[in-house]
Amino acid sequence: MIAVKVSYTVDGAYVQKNQENIQIFMEDFKKLSGNDFRYNVYLLNDGKTFVHLSHFKNSEIQNKVLNVPSFKEFQRQRDESGLNNTHKLEEWSLVAATTDILNEP
Repeated sequence: MIAVKVSYTVDGAYVQKNQENIQIFMEDFKKLSGNDFRYNVYLLNDGKTFVHLSHFKNSEIQNKVLNVPSFKEFQRQRDESGLNNTHKLEEWSLVAATTDILNEP
């Protein structure tokens, strides 16, 4: 399993547009079949820092999800909005969980 955390801060004027773009790609993610990934997006209390947490069964599923056109468009617009070097990507290794994150035995 692959677990990834991405965080970034946008300008206050871009927060609403970023949320709209997130809703668009999330609707497309929901259309993908199976239980091979989980993807959640959070907004921190500062009102402008977003955190994306994702879990993928494997790299093939990860590549499929991350190449959804609406997600690529979201990334383009987000990056062009001016992140001021706040973009941070971390890959994690799962140690333990209270539930089977991807419904795996």
